Amino acid sequence: MRLRNKPWAKPLIEANPQWVVTNPSEYRGKWQERFEKAQPLYIEVGMGKGRFIVEMAKKYPQYNFIGLEMQTVATGIALKKQLVEQLPNLQLVCANGAGLTEFFATDEVAGIYLNFSDPWPKNRQEKRRLTYKSFLAAYKEIMVADGCLEFKTDNRGLFEYSLASLNNFGMTFEKVWLDLHADEEAVVDNVMTEYEEKFSSKGQPIYKLAAHF
Repeated sequence: MRLRNKPWAKPLIEANPQWVVTNPSEYRGKWQERFEKAQPLYIEVGMGKGRFIVEMAKKYPQYNFIGLEMQTVATGIALKKQLVEQLPNLQLVCANGAGLTEFFATDEVAGIYLNFSDPWPKNRQEKRRLTYKSFLAAYKEIMVADGCLEFKTDNRGLFEYSLASLNNFGMTFEKVWLDLHADEEAVVDNVMTEYEEKFSSKGQPIYKLAAHF
């Protein structure tokens, strides 16, 4: 996702440090200080415009959530949603998710969401995929022992790659969906992203997996 530059985005982020962190390494091991109360922490790597993470925070007030996004404009759009909701269990981070072990301490995160990540389809781009082994190693380091990784995409090639990558890394699959929206039980609790709504409305299958280390 590449968004056009919005002059208002950076000033809006700078004016709301209570909701957006731009220096995440300073909170490594201390993220609970950013929330109203200490609760299990879940993060979304690549939150885009923030629909998913905002809705998750609304739906599950018993958990704390962080949405990470490297694009300033996307973070600004997500921030606008949070300024309306004022959710005490939600924080946003505008930074590159590649530095997760610099941002979070060992066992600090209860679960991780990867939603419609860039597929980086060329072979030479493999190391950029968020389900590549180096990223999986980082997730394992920051997550608690029974933490869950959830991954959703409309890209079958990336999904098949991810299944193989997680399996080779020794992860255990809790469930795999080849057409998430065809599972009536799963849809009840499913929180959609902007991309998910767009693709599923066109009849494209949404692939999802849930796994742990």
